[in-house]
Amino acid sequence: MARIVSFNAFLRGTGRSHLIANVATLLAADGKRVGVADLDDSAPTQHLIFGLPEAAIGFTLADSMAGRCRVEQAAYEVTPPEVQGAQGTGGGIFLAPLNIEPGWTPRAPRKGVDLDRLGDTLRDLIQTLALDYLLTDSGSGINELSLTALALSDAAMVVLRLDRHDYQGTAVTIDLARKLDVPRLVLIVNLVSASFDPTEVRAKVAKTYGCDVAGVLPYASQMSVREGPGIFVLDHPEHQLTAALRRVATQI
Repeated sequence: MARIVSFNAFLRGTGRSHLIANVATLLAADGKRVGVADLDDSAPTQHLIFGLPEAAIGFTLADSMAGRCRVEQAAYEVTPPEVQGAQGTGGGIFLAPLNIEPGWTPRAPRKGVDLDRLGDTLRDLIQTLALDYLLTDSGSGINELSLTALALSDAAMVVLRLDRHDYQGTAVTIDLARKLDVPRLVLIVNLVSASFDPTEVRAKVAKTYGCDVAGVLPYASQMSVREGPGIFVLDHPEHQLTAALRRVATQI
């Protein structure tokens, strides 16, 4: 059975969504079949990053949970051509958006979605597509949807920036993950200025929260100004951020 790995962040602007897309790409390039469940109900962006037009999205996970389609009909292959063309990898990326309407509330009666069915739906998706990993993007903050995603996870990657407010919110996220008995919990420090020593940052963050740090990712202007489709690790394979993301991917 594939591992379900949730990516969580307390604040917006941590780079969580692009991080997920790049890690998924690295895993696929290594021959893995990777699902990306975009569970961000307020600002879904994975389809934008992977260049999947909204017009091409006929069904979503919300439709599957409501019985309007089979679960595989809510998944769309978005494997970049560079990964598809890699000799003998056999990997692929399959995007399954919960919904693509920004501001939609998961329990809105008009969609008839019961979050209690989310776990069964994700497990059906894993089995039907023969996935090795399912990465979930549940947006920022703490709400019913993000807590449900955490509870379903085999591992949780909590993304934070070196920001006082983010430090406080991350502490709450980690405490909730521990109460939900998430089997594995690690931190990713993102958008770190070159003025900081990565080794010192790693040690301080690990000590502060009492858990492992999967990566200290350097700030890259090419990533921060990125708009629209595009995967950083494919566009900048020799960049130090790409090397750091590869190390994160090996810990998934």
